[in-house]
Order: sequence, then C-alpha cells, then structure tokens
Amino acid sequence: MCRLFGLTAGRTRVRATFWLLDAPDSLSAQSHANPDGTGLGTFDEQGRAVVEKQALAAWDDTAFAREARARTSATFVAHVRHSSGAAVRPENTHPFELDGRLFAHNGVVEGLDVLDRHLGDDRRRVLGDTDSERLFALVTRETEAAGGDVAAGVTAALRWVAAELPVYAVNVVLTMPHRLWAVRYPATHALWVLERHEPRGRLDHRSAAGTRVVSHELSDAPAVVVASERLDDDDRWRMLEPGVLLSVDEHLGVTERPVIDDEPRHALTLQDLGAAAASQRPTGG
Repeated sequence: MCRLFGLTAGRTRVRATFWLLDAPDSLSAQSHANPDGTGLGTFDEQGRAVVEKQALAAWDDTAFAREARARTSATFVAHVRHSSGAAVRPENTHPFELDGRLFAHNGVVEGLDVLDRHLGDDRRRVLGDTDSERLFALVTRETEAAGGDVAAGVTAALRWVAAELPVYAVNVVLTMPHRLWAVRYPATHALWVLERHEPRGRLDHRSAAGTRVVSHELSDAPAVVVASERLDDDDRWRMLEPGVLLSVDEHLGVTERPVIDDEPRHALTLQDLGAAAASQRPTGG
C-alpha cells in the first residue's frame, strides 16, 4: 500500500531528514513491497515548491533509497508509491504540484473517462496517467471557483467524486508553505494524526515500510503530523475520522469538520480492483 506522510510546523522552518524506503537490513523486501516511486515535497524560503522524486524502486536505485535527504521547510509531504495500474514514470510519481500547492494521494478512484469529461479544459493540467493527479486537478479547479478556499475546494471535489465515480479510497495530504490539509475517505485505509503542541523530544518516526523521518529541531518546535501508519509509540496518535477534513493553519491551529457523511455511491471492494488490489492491501497499522 502507498504511504503518505505530512508535517507542518506552522511558520517555523525546521530541518527534517528523510530516508525514503530505508531499512538497510531489509531493503530488498521493503522496496519490492513499494516499488514504484518515492517523493518528497517542501517549500523554500520564498514559498516556492521544491519537489524531489524518483520513479524507481529502491532495488533499482539503492543510492537514492539509502541517502539521507535533509531539507529545511515549514511543511513537508512525502509519498512512497505502489502503483494501482498507471505506468512507473516521473509524471505519475507523487507529490504533484499545481498553483503552488503540493498533493499526494493513497487509494483508487475509477471512472477516469467520466472524470476527464468533468474536468474539461482543466484536463490539460494533468501531465500523467494517475487518478491521483486528476483528483488534484479537480480540487484545484474547485479551489479556484471558491476564491482560493482550499477547504471548500476539497469539499466540493470529494462530494462530486463520492456521488459520481467508483471509489475504493481517497486519502490525501495537501500542503502550502505554512498550511496543511488532510482527509480520509471512506474508512478503507488508515490516516493517523499526531498533534505535537508540546514536543516530547526530537521527532523520530520509523514505519514498518522502512520510511524514517528524524528532526532534532522538532525537540522544541511544535508540529502536526499525519501519516498512513502510527509511526512511533507516542500515545497522542489518533485516527482521523472518515469524511472529516483536517485543516492546520499557520499558527498550528487544528480544525476538523465533516465534509461528506455518506459512503461512496459506487463503493468498490478489494475484489473489484483486480490487479490493482495488490497496491491497496494494508501492511501495517
């Protein structure tokens, strides 16, 4: 299953070192479990998005998998990809960037021909083949229609998708230079939240998939983290409720509000996914 990771320290720039698909003692096994790309998105001091990604499995590029990527940013989004069908190439590797925002997705949405027609001229903004990038284009269009209100854009996009398309899961993380949004829909996959308003030592997360995130600076700086897995034994981790949009502002104020109450009208099961099912099987809680 793809892995999502998002972090915001509000307006505080911190350094976090990422090892994507690390775990040298089991590198081959881990990279075969998530073989289709790794990516990291941050923002520079001018608020410009910086995306580094590789459409390669760790066993094809062990130097990339083992190298510590030290970045300074107020927000981070990382993704480890297991393709649900789209080709393994840079254009299909997360995170994606549009209008200065970064987006990563875990799940499957079908009916892409219907989504393409709904996007109309906005389909040209999609460079790759994935359902994920198309979802981002829809969120971006709805955000523009709402005058730049990201929460309204996510809400409108999700409600249309839930009503019109076959859906297995739509877990997303969206970031701007000092803000973060996340949603889990429906209850198919986990999405955990950790509010570190009172830090308890450095941030040091290690996942079963081999992703590791370390930040000594977050020993003192508050932050909010979202992740596909509960990444350490901090007792403040909690599961984001299905259909709830989490918003974190530049002062680390956290708001949560239901944006969609119903199950997808055309809900998919694992058995419906065919070959894509292998990419959606959970591998850790």
